[in-house]
Amino acid sequence: MRILFIGDVLGRSGRAAVTRYVPRLREKWALDFVVCNGENSAGGFGITEAICEEMVNAGVDCVTLGNHAFDQRETLVFIERQPRLLRPINYPPGTPGRGANLFTAARGQQVLVVNPMGRVFMDAIDDPFAAMEKELGACPLGVACDAVVVDMHAETSSEKMAMGHFVDGRASLVVGTHTHVPTADAQILPGGTAYLTDAGMTGDYDSVIGMDKEEPLRRFIRKTPGSRYEPANGEATLCGVAVEVGGDGLAAMIAPVRLGGRLRQEWPQEWGAP
Repeated sequence: MRILFIGDVLGRSGRAAVTRYVPRLREKWALDFVVCNGENSAGGFGITEAICEEMVNAGVDCVTLGNHAFDQRETLVFIERQPRLLRPINYPPGTPGRGANLFTAARGQQVLVVNPMGRVFMDAIDDPFAAMEKELGACPLGVACDAVVVDMHAETSSEKMAMGHFVDGRASLVVGTHTHVPTADAQILPGGTAYLTDAGMTGDYDSVIGMDKEEPLRRFIRKTPGSRYEPANGEATLCGVAVEVGGDGLAAMIAPVRLGGRLRQEWPQEWGAP
């Protein structure tokens, strides 16, 4: 099974990269399943129903979120009727939406996607490790599903790495999101789980983590509030990770993906040029 995970989609330029590349990559790489993090897709803050539908129509099977999940108030309502949209699983009981779901991939395989959020330097929420343990117990890899994809939305690399080792051998892929910078540690852990600390941002890298440079620079220099952050709208780099999953649900290959924009281009050589 071939899975593509796309890192934090930021603003209009990030969405344009998704609609440009995903349909083509699904065909050229014979992708079975595509996940992207969409928590910054609405002007950098949250997601709207129209934007979620735009990404699904482009070929995204599941959209994950994070600490900006409910920045757009409409998300509190439409997330209940959109099963392809996940918010962090360790939000308190009663939070609208769901933090995990089982999806059917292109060739009929069952894929569990889980969206835990870290606690270090983040919101005070429930334990992501306990939430993962409960979900994997309810839907174990190789028994109730053919693949497990985990989007660990967290601030620190240590908490993301800890999650990777915590579920090693019980998930197909653990990939970090949130920090908007792709890391260089794509690997298959000893138990067979593909791992990457951060998928990076799908947005304009001539920016400060996706935002137009002027206001972040001014705040760092002057230390006073100013105007609202606005997304940078130059050409985006689609950043993410490609994973090949074997019949046992564990990873046979992992490779970074970076297409378009300013960053050096990367893709899985085994799958051919995009």
